[in-house]
Amino acid sequence: MEALAETGGLEEQALGDPEAPVTVIEYASMTCAHCARYHVETLPALKRRYIDTGKVRYVVRGLPTDPRAEAGLMLAYCAKDDYFRVSDLLYRTQTQWAWVQDGRSALLKTAINAGFSQESFEACLTDSKLLDEVRSMRNWGLERLGIEAVPTFFINGMKHSGAMSIEEMSAIIDGML
Repeated sequence: MEALAETGGLEEQALGDPEAPVTVIEYASMTCAHCARYHVETLPALKRRYIDTGKVRYVVRGLPTDPRAEAGLMLAYCAKDDYFRVSDLLYRTQTQWAWVQDGRSALLKTAINAGFSQESFEACLTDSKLLDEVRSMRNWGLERLGIEAVPTFFINGMKHSGAMSIEEMSAIIDGML
């Protein structure tokens, strides 16, 4: 639990009441298809049922599995207060930028749709301090928390690996309320 309290790098991104009785911490990679499915299918229901009602504080931390995932995470962080909007867009459009041949151009197109200019896109992706922090957060999850797959969730400190449905998450969360 002590290692889980630290991020190992970047400031964590969170939704919900900090005093909620349940905390869900997700480690994910922007290029992980299972992570994208979770973010598109499960997270909206989790938000409606638990986050928006004050029952769950939801924290997301990056564990990028490749350079494109690092770039996606960097863009979400460069969006500052729009982290979750940009993250959502990246997951929803993952097939359009994550595995295509010219990933940089495809990611630029997605970033422009998110409100970036070519200049802010370039500035973000060439920010070596941010890249170091992204890698530090990833390494913390791998080395200190023993994460072996993404997505991995810690629900009130209990580790669960794999994309979970809202029914699976509800079964765990409801038992903690």
